[in-house]
Amino acid sequence: MNISEIVMSAAEYDRGDPKRINHFMKVYAYARTIAENENMSLDELSVLDAAAVLHDIGIHNAEQKHGSSSGKYQEMEGPPVAEELLRNEGCDEEFISAVCHLVGRHHTYTGIDSDVLQILIEADFIVNAYEDMMPKSSILSVREKLFKTQTGKKLLELLFLE
Repeated sequence: MNISEIVMSAAEYDRGDPKRINHFMKVYAYARTIAENENMSLDELSVLDAAAVLHDIGIHNAEQKHGSSSGKYQEMEGPPVAEELLRNEGCDEEFISAVCHLVGRHHTYTGIDSDVLQILIEADFIVNAYEDMMPKSSILSVREKLFKTQTGKKLLELLFLE
């Protein structure tokens, strides 16, 4: 798996939509930073990298099919697109399945079943908090309820709470 090729495939898919491309690049950077600081294994890191890039890949289909980019529609529409892109990159079935699981769960904040999903959710929240200009009180609330990693918590503090 070459993450640079996946980035380029995702950018090609989102061609002409700099907001979406910038979003996934920021989530990828934050996810990578959190994962490395939390000593994630290389295998898990590879899955996280791809999932961070592809986490919102279903937005265009969600908007077309459902008239909404809400999280539940992203989770529904994203895995088939991610699977196709990853197959085109020659990824193996186990890797594709792991990435698609994350893409299909990144807006589900209950039953978080792995450190990889936890980090993806934290990275996506950090970017969304900034892009959506979330109030400090909401960020504090989510920090207490959702964030588990020390690195994710520290990034929230550095960005929004100092």
